[in-house]
Amino acid sequence: ASASSFADGGSPQVKEREEHGARGGGSVDGGGGERVRDAHGAAAGAGGAATRGAAGGGGDEVPGGGDRGRAVGVVRGGDPGAGAEHRDVHNRAQDGQREAVRRGDPAVHGGGVRPAVVDHRPQGAEDEDDLAVEPGGGHRGDAEARRVHRDDAAEILDGYLRDRAVSYGAQPINALVTKVDVPETAEGRYVIHYSPNDEGRKGEKKSLEVDVVIGADGANSRLAKAIDAGEYNFAIAFQERIKISDEQMAFYEELAEMYVGDDVSPDFYGWVFPKYDHVGVGTGTVVNRPAIKEYQDATRARAGEKIAGGKIIKVEAHPIPEHYRPNRVRGRAMLVGDAAGYVTKCSGEGIYFAAKSGRMAAQAVVKAMQGGSRLPTQEDLVQEYIRPYDALYGPTYTVLDILQKVFYSSNAAREAFVDMCASKYVQQVTFDSYLYKKVQGNNPLDDIKLLFGTFGSLLKGAAIATPDKPFSNPVESLKRL
Repeated sequence: ASASSFADGGSPQVKEREEHGARGGGSVDGGGGERVRDAHGAAAGAGGAATRGAAGGGGDEVPGGGDRGRAVGVVRGGDPGAGAEHRDVHNRAQDGQREAVRRGDPAVHGGGVRPAVVDHRPQGAEDEDDLAVEPGGGHRGDAEARRVHRDDAAEILDGYLRDRAVSYGAQPINALVTKVDVPETAEGRYVIHYSPNDEGRKGEKKSLEVDVVIGADGANSRLAKAIDAGEYNFAIAFQERIKISDEQMAFYEELAEMYVGDDVSPDFYGWVFPKYDHVGVGTGTVVNRPAIKEYQDATRARAGEKIAGGKIIKVEAHPIPEHYRPNRVRGRAMLVGDAAGYVTKCSGEGIYFAAKSGRMAAQAVVKAMQGGSRLPTQEDLVQEYIRPYDALYGPTYTVLDILQKVFYSSNAAREAFVDMCASKYVQQVTFDSYLYKKVQGNNPLDDIKLLFGTFGSLLKGAAIATPDKPFSNPVESLKRL
């Protein structure tokens, strides 16, 4: 995970980068430690030890109002942080302050980046630099965005978003965030404590003062703990990246595999997803996390000869949020991505929602600050970020939560799920919903047919399914992040 700041008055700020965060972060040290990264750009004036010389201690006059700079820190790990950085900087550039701006590793699972680069549909002139999927199947975007799409590799998504932010003014600095201090007064500043990684373990400890902070630092978010954002239940996703032969890879050239059954997971699914020149094989569970390796062995057994003889090149395990955190905004602190709990049920997807929430949070800050002339309030950020996000995607989370509870809860329900997937209407609705991030369908006649078909599939599944294996996990299942 990492941290960034933006300078509304064009002063350089501190920002960091994460080398291995997945879907917006996660802890680099297993205990929630984050990395920092410096940026400067649109949301506020300078602050912090690394920038006081250039920024005059954060006292630059802000164009458009205010008698001092406003600093916005983004504690980031991957997609949401890069999205927030780019949007903050881009908004200021769009306002004719480009010159002032200039003065101053991939998901655990999920193979493609097509619908997840930043936006799934064009939304106006402000999105001209984004890769988007047109309803007619076309694509638009700059040359680099098209290369991202063509490579179809989630591994380069974070780098692309980060580098795009850098192109608008971000200056990467590698460091480890150790602590975030919350202000004790209404206009006090947040203090991000960090240690530059390039100076070794005995390097000088530094800090960065900011007026607003966006936490994009993953499931083990430092900022979430600092602001007492509350806990959430979580799944463990386990994946092995396996290098297989070219002949075996040909099988997955246009195919990904998904396995259901209580042998691979009692409440989720197992997968084999192509990753450009290798495959990711994994599974996940919430209710029986201690048995994750047992479920992983079963997933590999299901894949069988298709991955036989392959070499494991990387092993990954990450916590996956199961629902929103109770408090996603507190004071002038905001959570996005995994830190906020933005992962969908059923699919376990979080890349798109990480990038999108990072953008929306940054847009909310830019709007609420009114050119740096005022500090945003908690009510401002809830109104401009939380409510619009929930209006856009709340129904999607709700529907997918219901579907997971219905179809992943028993072998009988899983058999029904597989049976339903033979329907072309189900396939189309599923594909469109995944692509556009909102529940699709809206064909009354087909929806009625689907309803009756669902009952039929559930009855069929109950008749042919093998009994579920019992398990007990009374203590560990109570753990929360």
